[in-house]
Amino acid sequence: MHRLLIAAFALVFALNAQGKTLNIVTTTADLASITREVTGDRATVTSIARGFQDPHFVEPKPSFLLLLRKADLLIVVGRELEIGWLPALLDQSRNATIRPGGPGYLDASSGADILDRPTGPVNRSMGDIHALGNPHYWLDPANAVRIAIQVQKRVSVLQPENAAFYNSRLESFKQRINEANKRWTAMLAPYRGTKIVTYHNSWPNFVKRFGLNVVGFVEPKPGVPPSPSHLLALTNLMKREKVKVILVEPYFDLKTPQAIAQRSGAKVLTMQPSVGGTPDVTDYFKLFDKNISKLVAALR
Repeated sequence: MHRLLIAAFALVFALNAQGKTLNIVTTTADLASITREVTGDRATVTSIARGFQDPHFVEPKPSFLLLLRKADLLIVVGRELEIGWLPALLDQSRNATIRPGGPGYLDASSGADILDRPTGPVNRSMGDIHALGNPHYWLDPANAVRIAIQVQKRVSVLQPENAAFYNSRLESFKQRINEANKRWTAMLAPYRGTKIVTYHNSWPNFVKRFGLNVVGFVEPKPGVPPSPSHLLALTNLMKREKVKVILVEPYFDLKTPQAIAQRSGAKVLTMQPSVGGTPDVTDYFKLFDKNISKLVAALR
């Protein structure tokens, strides 16, 4: 009877473990969307930053602490993107599992193609530059696959009983993202080499992937407001290089880019850098579908 009771308790424990849903928190909606592609219904995935927010500047809220305290896994963009707001939340969450170095902490940048890595000393005179490279790497479908692979490996460690399920989901995502990337590349193929201007340096991975050429920024340095002399120089550059499009993220004021556009003959195009930037952009695929369709229309 004693052995039977022990066996029964062991069976109940195993069934409960297999039925447990992972509680995953991501710092951005893009990471959340990619993570859901891998985990399906075996995890609850919640993003801290909303798609219409600048992920560099997220106002900490008590609700975020509750999310982090209950999290089995925290997935971050890294490259110091969240440095202004995440460390304090982690300290207050008192969840050692999801702190850097813990089994529940995943820096998604560790396996990604990171651009704009500074080659020399970095100081504040250079603006809000990221010493570890540009953190907007998710705007390349190839990096989405690299992120998904890391997620699959980690959740398979946390839930080995679901490893086959997670691997199957990953393979499906790879196939669909590769097919979508072929479509997106074909749509932008006629415009390879086209010169554009962006507000902030958010798009290096995107333009590299699709063959566009950024010749200037509305910001003279990352996070630094433009001076009149910089705006004049940028306007003249755009006229000289026949730049017809200024890409602007939705959380920046449109007044300055619109003034530049009027003087240079260009068009201001608001592009969503994240899932959820608008209500209809509900996943990673729709993010690229909408952005590329808008960009093609503007370049045409």
